[in-house]
Amino acid sequence: MKAITLTQLQQMKQNGEKIAMLTAYDASFAALEHQAGVDVLLVGDSLGMVVQGHRSTVPVRTTDMAYHTRCVRQGAADAFLLVDMPFMANCQLTDTVKNAKRLMQAGANMVKLEGSHWLTEHIQLLLQAGVPSCAHIGLTPQSVNQLGGYKVQGRDKNNADTLIASAQALEQAGAALLLIECVPSPLAKRITQQLSIPVIGIGAGADCDGQVLVMHDALGLNHHSAPKFVENFLAGQSSILDAFSAYVKAVKASTFPTAQHSYTE
Repeated sequence: MKAITLTQLQQMKQNGEKIAMLTAYDASFAALEHQAGVDVLLVGDSLGMVVQGHRSTVPVRTTDMAYHTRCVRQGAADAFLLVDMPFMANCQLTDTVKNAKRLMQAGANMVKLEGSHWLTEHIQLLLQAGVPSCAHIGLTPQSVNQLGGYKVQGRDKNNADTLIASAQALEQAGAALLLIECVPSPLAKRITQQLSIPVIGIGAGADCDGQVLVMHDALGLNHHSAPKFVENFLAGQSSILDAFSAYVKAVKASTFPTAQHSYTE
């Protein structure tokens, strides 16, 4: 696999080529994902649930994220790594800079921050420091206690308008990528069409510029009831590498996600 750059991701949006992203947490699976052609490996704080066994992502620390970033980088030296800023790691501006530095030095190419329009100052500061950022809106798992659970966001007009305004503000602040989670597919389509930066969806329909899944979900390794937007790509395949390749192929061909994986308004 050739190394993917941020410039290439932006060009993929312009060319209408879908971006395939999967989470990765260790060297072995990272190597397989990179070999299968996954464009972006996300070192997600979802590791708190699928690796550490917690009920949410809240207990994950920056130390954990840096450790798993180093592991993933060892397995995929040329891969584009997007790394989550964990719970409270970007609460204050000084924390944002300090923790982003740790993750970038561990091997990240870009950091991801959960929030909304209030992140604009953080994103501007990171941009000035040479750190590319991805903003994560919609369902933000770090805020699960505030949201009252894992619920679809943006179903009413006011919340939808707020998400659109946040997406626009975050792009204007300098976010290079946007991840949108668990929103109705028509809303995700509107946001994708209005932004010039790539928009990656999870539970956000087929019209985003790319898709991401938690690796364990994509392999059917669910210790819980799988969300509606999940597909088991290992089913019918002879190996994990084939499963990852099937995921990439489905994303690129726009055969995943389908309407059955999506939410309506």
